Amino acid sequence: MHKLMAASTILEHELSELRLLVERQTGVVLDCPSGELATHVADYIEVQDLGSSAALLERLRSQDQDPANWSSLLDGLMNSSTGFYRHPGALNALARQVVPQLCARKSADGPSPLRIWSAGCATGEEAYSIAMAVCEGLSQAGSAPANVTTASSNGNGTGNGKAARSGGIADNIGNSAGVKPAFSLHIVGSDLLPRHIEAADRGVYPQSALEGLPPASIRNYFSKISSTSVLPIEGETEKASKNGNPTTAQGSRIGSAHLLVKPRLRSLVTFNCMNLARPGYIGRFDVIFCMDVLPHFSRAQRIALLERLHLYLEPGGYLFLSQTEKLASSNLNFRSETFDGYTFHRKPMAASAAYGR
Repeated sequence: MHKLMAASTILEHELSELRLLVERQTGVVLDCPSGELATHVADYIEVQDLGSSAALLERLRSQDQDPANWSSLLDGLMNSSTGFYRHPGALNALARQVVPQLCARKSADGPSPLRIWSAGCATGEEAYSIAMAVCEGLSQAGSAPANVTTASSNGNGTGNGKAARSGGIADNIGNSAGVKPAFSLHIVGSDLLPRHIEAADRGVYPQSALEGLPPASIRNYFSKISSTSVLPIEGETEKASKNGNPTTAQGSRIGSAHLLVKPRLRSLVTFNCMNLARPGYIGRFDVIFCMDVLPHFSRAQRIALLERLHLYLEPGGYLFLSQTEKLASSNLNFRSETFDGYTFHRKPMAASAAYGR
């Protein structure tokens, strides 16, 4: 009853200003019903001990406020769809078309790192799926990332150089005599919500989340957690992790029904919090995945984000969007390519002259 009364005291014009401030600072359009938003804001005001919606708006208007305020406010309002190999067409194109092309190009230019960004990675499933797909693509191309120790090529120690395939994923990645470490692989996963990044860093997932992966891939890339542990109280997560007690983001007990990403896959990925409306520059990338992010943004913010992603791509780099998303600006110099029914976008090699490189 108290929360309902508190929500009813939040005026419609205050909700409108809140929506505007959120869009301006984070790019996210809050299209949820006003009643739902008012209830969420009332809960947030109570937890943060702000006293009133006016105090909340005053905090959010501040230009130098802590960015964490935005993420904590939005936590629970944004529906983040995620899952392993949720976009199989994109990962298939990455493994079988893009990675071999990048391998050939980098081999000709000399050893250099392969950098991939999962922008809006949620709780890490996409970033780890990219890592698995790239390892498959490198294995097929007769190479392997220099910063990872891979399994035998066929999973039974015979090392015949043939990667078993199931569901578009190589069951094993090779490191036999014919597979040479050519360059390092670095995948960056970023998300607005710290809670998501913490879960991605832990790399612990319920077994049900991996049901779409081939059994051999699960064996290669994940370890079962047999001992049971409990999520520690707030502030103790890091301590529990150091003590060898992995926990889920939801705070559930972990037993044999959960799996942990193996170190050899985990070592390929770095996670950090990032506001895509105001991203810090983290270098250039050969491939950028930005799946199911644009629909959360206004048209103006979509255009601005796509321009930044274009800038952050190396000449000849690739942008992956979901198939329901289109490039919002015709001014961007991309060439659309299709592989096995999936369409992605390539920045031309000569694009650097026109776009500031």
